Amino acid sequence: MHKSLETNPLISSETFSAITVQYIPYSIITEVICFWNIYTKEASDLKMSGEVWCSVVCIWIVLWGSCLGRFVVEKNSLKVTNPESLRRGDYECAIGNFGVPQYGGTMVGTVVYPKSYHKACNNFDDHISFKSKPGTMPTFLLVDRGDCYFTLKAWNAQKAGAAAILVADDRVEPLITMDNPEEEDAHADYLQDITIPSALITKSLGDKIKNELSKGEMVNINLDWREALPHPDDRVEYEFWTNSNDECGPKCESQIDFVKNFKGAAQILEQKGYTQFTPHYITWFCPEAFLLSEQCKSQCINHGRYCAPDPEQDFSRGYDGKDVVLQNLRQVCFFKVANESGKPWLWWDYVTDFSIRCPMKEKKYTKECADQVIQSLGIDVKQVEKCVGDPDADTDNPILKGEQEAQIGKGSRGDVTILPTLVINNRQYRGKLDKGAVLKALCSGFQETTEPALCLSEGVETNECLENNGGCWQDKAANVTACTDTFRGRVCECPMVQGVKFVGDGYTHCEASGALRCELNNGGCWKGTKDGKTFSACIDGLTKGCTCPPGFRGDGVKSCEDINECKEKVACQCPECNCKNTWGSYDCSCSGDLLYMQEHDTCISNYEKMNFSWSFIWVIILGLVAAGAGGYALYKHRIRVYMDSEIRAIMAQYMPLDNQGESSSSCSSRKCLIRDNRCGSHQHLFG
Repeated sequence: MHKSLETNPLISSETFSAITVQYIPYSIITEVICFWNIYTKEASDLKMSGEVWCSVVCIWIVLWGSCLGRFVVEKNSLKVTNPESLRRGDYECAIGNFGVPQYGGTMVGTVVYPKSYHKACNNFDDHISFKSKPGTMPTFLLVDRGDCYFTLKAWNAQKAGAAAILVADDRVEPLITMDNPEEEDAHADYLQDITIPSALITKSLGDKIKNELSKGEMVNINLDWREALPHPDDRVEYEFWTNSNDECGPKCESQIDFVKNFKGAAQILEQKGYTQFTPHYITWFCPEAFLLSEQCKSQCINHGRYCAPDPEQDFSRGYDGKDVVLQNLRQVCFFKVANESGKPWLWWDYVTDFSIRCPMKEKKYTKECADQVIQSLGIDVKQVEKCVGDPDADTDNPILKGEQEAQIGKGSRGDVTILPTLVINNRQYRGKLDKGAVLKALCSGFQETTEPALCLSEGVETNECLENNGGCWQDKAANVTACTDTFRGRVCECPMVQGVKFVGDGYTHCEASGALRCELNNGGCWKGTKDGKTFSACIDGLTKGCTCPPGFRGDGVKSCEDINECKEKVACQCPECNCKNTWGSYDCSCSGDLLYMQEHDTCISNYEKMNFSWSFIWVIILGLVAAGAGGYALYKHRIRVYMDSEIRAIMAQYMPLDNQGESSSSCSSRKCLIRDNRCGSHQHLFG
């Protein structure tokens, strides 16, 4: 159940208690009371007493209670971090339907219970301030429930400097939703100015916190909205339950103002496929006993199946409820036709233009004016009218019937009972109907790292990568960071830059990997240039790792130091050698006219070197000659063997050879010279 105040000034407290025990939403009760006030004026015409009308109204309310039935209280998590006696895991608290809940985020603060004005129904004295001092945590003001509107408590707390308000229930009961007051509240002008988040906590938790505070303990709390809305994937589905009526006071004005202000962001998100939006409209039905009454006929279409309250709450003037139902239906049908044409975002243009061009105050709230708006947006009016159907037919309208069925909650979503209502990822939004607040809620519905750029803009979220790089790894020289800003915070994940994939834990280490890694900041490896020479520890062909080149030693990442081959005596060590170290190598020379041979690390004279060279050349020449002679001998041998085998084969065709047995009288076709193609004739010639 949700309430905005403790008693309803329109009816007696006894009647109100009888109604609310059925868990009927307050906004629905108010609408029905409007009917009650109107019907009472007309009671004399119907020859019915006020008591009978009251019974009818109460029965109607109970019917609505059994129909709507289930109101889900949207909650967020509360964790006490200090004192230890209250650390028992997470506590549940109910999100208030005003202010700006920090969807997708968290808020840490210190709880303060005021010494006076425990219910915060009055302005706090000028010398009382709950604004946190520099270097301290924000203040969460704890107040008691009762005596005034929840919104007034929040407003007084905000003016006194509190960062959030916690309302402790004054009775043992399940958590309820703190709602806005109805338009009759004389202080409704402050509602849109409330920006701090609010939460209702149980009486038990409130008493425990007060007890710890009375003992001088500091109570620190973490309010967590990160799981207040589901965030399963890279697309957010959301619904907006609204009304085309523009004469219902501040609530109607806030709805159309929201549509105008949110239109740009909504259309960008929809056109790029980040969201899937669906508008909806609440309708009522007329009790069967009054289907033939003038009241039902003027407020309903399709023989009492779909109704709306009279806009002016006066049957004798202005527009009727059925006019509102028809315009609601026309707006649903416009969305249906626009959606089928692939442009569902045009609904935002239609509703905005209709509110400007066809207001009730100017007597333009008509079908003709609506058709002009539809045509101006390029949508087929005939298709819209076909969808609207016949409002006088005694049959169901499939569109409005679907709207009534959609009001009933499914899964984790409760019944739609508050107007307006925003449903995000099948969970009802709580908070004021404001562009910034709603955009934050929508952005919290994306899976982390899949949010559109709009969600990461200034004013929507804080870029946590700007301070200390979010605690993630970074390479300042290459301007590469593992910190990815998200709506919910930040993610430390090794990036991919210019086709180069970095691998590591993302917090303390990321290393370039792949064939192209050396092209991006030298793969994160050491590189140095001196005396016109450049050396690198990044080796092409290796997918990872840094290795100092020959002549250097080190880790290959931060440094590679030149090896002094002369000092360490690893080269140029012969008695006649003179060693000089260079960067990355060395120069070795010999005394006198001696020449240095690096492969042998020795010095030899020019003559020795020449003799050695000629000896080496003669060895090569003799080797080649020997190889040629051997090859020629082998060639001759193979020719001789080949010729011998061919001669023997020819001779075998005419006479037996020594190695042929007597049993080989039958000759093969290959070895026989056959004059008439038969072996027998050949044997006869040589028999």
